[in-house]
Amino acid sequence: MSADRAPAALWPSLLAPEQQGDDALCAVSAEGVRVRFADGRELLCATSGLWNTNLGYGNRAIADAVAAAVRDASYLSVFRYENSYARRAADALVELCGDTYGRVLFSTSGGAANDLVMKVARLYHALRGNARRKVVVGLRGSYHGLTYGGFALTGDDLGQGVYGVDQRLVRHVTPNDPDELATLLGRQGGQIAAVVVEPVLGSGAIPLTDAYVSALLRLRDEYGFLLVADEVATGFGRTGSFFASQRWPRMPDLLIASKGLTNGTMPAAAVVVSTEVAEVFTASGAVLAHGETQAGTPATCAAILATIDEMRRLDAVAAGRRLSALLDTGLDRLVAERPDVTEATGVGCFRALRLSGPDGLPLPQTEVPAVVAAIRAAGAIVHPGPHGIQLFPALTYTPDELTELLDRIRAGLSAHAARAATSGAAPGGATA
Repeated sequence: MSADRAPAALWPSLLAPEQQGDDALCAVSAEGVRVRFADGRELLCATSGLWNTNLGYGNRAIADAVAAAVRDASYLSVFRYENSYARRAADALVELCGDTYGRVLFSTSGGAANDLVMKVARLYHALRGNARRKVVVGLRGSYHGLTYGGFALTGDDLGQGVYGVDQRLVRHVTPNDPDELATLLGRQGGQIAAVVVEPVLGSGAIPLTDAYVSALLRLRDEYGFLLVADEVATGFGRTGSFFASQRWPRMPDLLIASKGLTNGTMPAAAVVVSTEVAEVFTASGAVLAHGETQAGTPATCAAILATIDEMRRLDAVAAGRRLSALLDTGLDRLVAERPDVTEATGVGCFRALRLSGPDGLPLPQTEVPAVVAAIRAAGAIVHPGPHGIQLFPALTYTPDELTELLDRIRAGLSAHAARAATSGAAPGGATA
């Protein structure tokens, strides 16, 4: 925000004060895979609106379903009541996720849903006579939201200490290192309630290896913790199947869906619970102490049902796999062409590019916003990542749109490199 501009009423999330109030960052509408901004520009979106719009912006069938639910039912809750929309959406999600699952808890965000699974896991063990099982394990570099529970579980240092986030009952281990997890379980296995993993870590697009998943499943059998797949970002076709964990040899006990769950139209999340876990609650008559005012409302559940229908009508998972194959070729070409693009990681339509500076070292994290801004100036929206950028295009991207995206990324990277050379910028943004 410039010195001569007074702060506006809107206080946006994770946006530095000097950037607030900038019309170039104020979106006004979106359609397909393009977003229009208040400064008049229309940009190609390669982030699916923060992993949300897997089917692109402005899907009419989903919008019409939400409008009808608002007209017909307005507000109905699942807080000490049920509603028929939530019943239908829960049935549809259980059918979608497979025979392992039997119940669905609705939430309003990925972060709140992570709070919820921590409660479910701890109460589950208490009901089975193991009340000391309260520790929840996450992965270093993971992201599970910024609510207090999800923030505690998030494996990146995002200032948890200054906010007073209590992490005494949380442990973090290195992703794809089964020995470290086994060592922790050997020490504290009797205290661990759950292990929560993203099938592909959202920060950096790092997939869990097959060997690591096999170890997770084996260690679950040995130590009795609940295994949770946080599929907030990976669900709804993002990685080549409806859910990434459906490619595992066996399914997790709890599965979290959000973002693509409503194609980004509603503040919604769902925790899909295995029949085996749910039966412990049913048999004991236990009431889980969790509720959210806007969870499982008619509009939210109508959006979920319509999104599932549209995913099937558009054969979106198969479309995503075709786009993934094109991404393989296009990103490999970028790595081969440009010395500043050192590596492409990820799977499906969930990718990251690692970049280097003029000295050949990993691009300083302080320089990443400048790269994102240069690509935005070239006409595309990308997401910042560890030492580079991240790409989450809609599954409905056409080949021509992907070609356009890669061209805009090239142009942005070239512009950033030229500016750095002209200004004599050194790593970290200092001048030489």
